[in-house]
Amino acid sequence: MEPIISFKDFSFQYNAQKQPTLKHIDLSIYPGEKILICGASGSGKSTLGNCINGLIPFSYNGKMEGQLIVDGIGTKDSSIFELSTRVGTVLQDPDGQFVGLTVAEDIAFALENDCVPQDEMKKQILEAAKKVSIEKRMNNAPYDLSGGQKQRVSMAGVIVDDVKILLFDEPLANLDPATGKTAIELIDLIKKQTDTTVIIIEHRVEDVLWEKVDRIILMDDGMIKADLKPEEMLKSDLFKRYGLREPLYLTQLKYAGVDIDKLEGIDNIKELVLKEEDKKLIREWYARQNKPNKVNENDCILEAENIDFAYDNSEQILFDISFKIKRGEMLAVVGKNGAGKSTLCKVICGFEKNQSGNVYYNGENINELSIRRRAAHIGYVMQNPNQMISQPMIFDEVALGIRNTGLSEEEIKEKVYKTLKICGLYEFRNWPISALSFGQKKRVTIASILVMGPQIVILDEPTAGQDLAHYTEIMEFLRELNEKGITIIVVTHDMHLMLEYTDRSIVFTDGRVIADKSGSAVLCDEQLVEKADLKETSLFTIATKAGIEDPVDFVDCFIEQDRKERNDGR
Repeated sequence: MEPIISFKDFSFQYNAQKQPTLKHIDLSIYPGEKILICGASGSGKSTLGNCINGLIPFSYNGKMEGQLIVDGIGTKDSSIFELSTRVGTVLQDPDGQFVGLTVAEDIAFALENDCVPQDEMKKQILEAAKKVSIEKRMNNAPYDLSGGQKQRVSMAGVIVDDVKILLFDEPLANLDPATGKTAIELIDLIKKQTDTTVIIIEHRVEDVLWEKVDRIILMDDGMIKADLKPEEMLKSDLFKRYGLREPLYLTQLKYAGVDIDKLEGIDNIKELVLKEEDKKLIREWYARQNKPNKVNENDCILEAENIDFAYDNSEQILFDISFKIKRGEMLAVVGKNGAGKSTLCKVICGFEKNQSGNVYYNGENINELSIRRRAAHIGYVMQNPNQMISQPMIFDEVALGIRNTGLSEEEIKEKVYKTLKICGLYEFRNWPISALSFGQKKRVTIASILVMGPQIVILDEPTAGQDLAHYTEIMEFLRELNEKGITIIVVTHDMHLMLEYTDRSIVFTDGRVIADKSGSAVLCDEQLVEKADLKETSLFTIATKAGIEDPVDFVDCFIEQDRKERNDGR
C-alpha cells in the first residue's frame, strides 16, 4: 500500500531560527491509520503538523529540504488551498477558525468555496452536523457554544468537505475533562464512520489512549525518536526518557511489581487484563503503604457565605455559594467549562460585585473593599501571562503594583529583589520579558502579585497546555510558596494536578458547589464525576480491577509514593 503521507529526509528551518526545527524526518503514514504524534514542548510535533496541512511553507516561511508528499502531491509545488482539500485541521482553539455567524454557516464555508449547489450543500451540512451531534445547534452563533460544542462545529467544518486526512492539533488543550474524553471518543467515531486518516498531535498521552490508536510517534529536538505500536511504546521507558507523563495506571502497575511485558490490553485501560497474580501484587503493594493522614488545623483565612451573582441583564451565574478555606491550604476548584469557577474567583477578588452574600478575609467582611485593597490580601494570576504583562522589563513589571504606594525607590528595589529571589528570577532582574520562556513569564506574573504581600494567591489554569517538565516546574514552585505559608487556590481542568498537589477540591456544576472533599474522593465517586463533567482516574479502575475495598485510600497511597519517587529523582 502506498503511504498517504510520506516524509523523506525532510528538514525545515524557520527564517527567524538559527537551527532547523525539523531534522531529517523519515516517516510514512498509510490510508486509514490513526496516529498519535507526541513530544514535549519544542520537540517539533506542531511544526510537523503544519508541514502536513500546508501552513508551512505557505503561512510560516522557512527553508525546506528533502521531500514531503501528501496524498500524491509534493507540498513544495502545491498551494495551501490544494492541500486544504485533502487535509482538514482542527486547531486547539476553535475560536481561531470560526468564520460563520451561525453553526450552519460555519460548516458551509468549505462547500461555498467549492461552489456546491444550495440543495446539495444543505444536505452535506446536515450530514456532517449529525456525525458530530451538533445538528440541534445549527442556528446558534459558534461563540455562544460551550468548549465541547465548539470542537464539534470545528470537526463538522472539516469533515463536510470529505477530506482524506484529519489533523487535530492539541485538541484537549482548552477542554474540561469530560469534554476532552468525549472529543477523543468523537474523533474515534469519525475515524470509523469515514475511514479517514487521523493524526492527533498531543502531549497528554493517557487521555488520547482512552480510545485505541495504531501507532505512536515520539518526537524530541526536531527528530523522530520512536515510531511504535502503542503496547510497545508503553512497555518501554521512552515517555519518561523524553519528558512525557506515562499513563498513571502504568506507573501504578510498575510500583506494584507487575510484569508489564506480559500484560494484555496495556494500551487501553478499558481492555486491560489483570491476572490473579497481578491483582495479588497490587493488593500487597497497597498493604505495605503508610496511609497518609494530613489534617490542616489552621484557622479559616477565607470564607464565602451564600454568594449569588449575575451579570447585568443576564441569567444568574452563581447560586448560594458557601465554603471555607484554611490558612496554608492548597485548594483546587474544578468543574466543567462555564460552571462558574472563574466568575467566583473574580467575585472574591472584587473584579465583579456579588448581588448577595458575603466574602470574609480573616473574619473581616470585605464586600465593600476596593479591588486595590483586596489585592493587598488576595492576588489573582490569569491563565495567559501575556494578558497580564504590560512592561518590557522584568524589574518594572514586578515593581508596577507597588509604585505610587508611598515607598521610596530603594524600598521598592528591596521588595522587588526579595520577591524575584523567592520566584527564582533574581538572575534575570535586568532582562527584558521578551527573552523569557512561557514558564518564566508565568513566574513573573506570580512575582508581580507576590510583591504586593498577599496571603492568598488564586491561579486560573496555571498548567494549561504545558508539557510535563513545565507543569512540574510551575507546580513545584507553587508548592514551595505554599510551604512558606501562602494559601493557594487553583482553578483547573487538570485532574492529575488536583490529585497530586491539592489538599481538597471544591466541585462546581451549573453555578453551584456540589462537593467539597479531597481530589481522590472526587475522582473515585462515579456519580460525582458524571455530574460535574470530570474524568475518572485510571487509578480507580486499577483499584476496582484488583478488588481494593477503599479506592480513595489506594489513590492517596499512590500519590504519596509518586511524590517520593519524583523527589528522590531530583
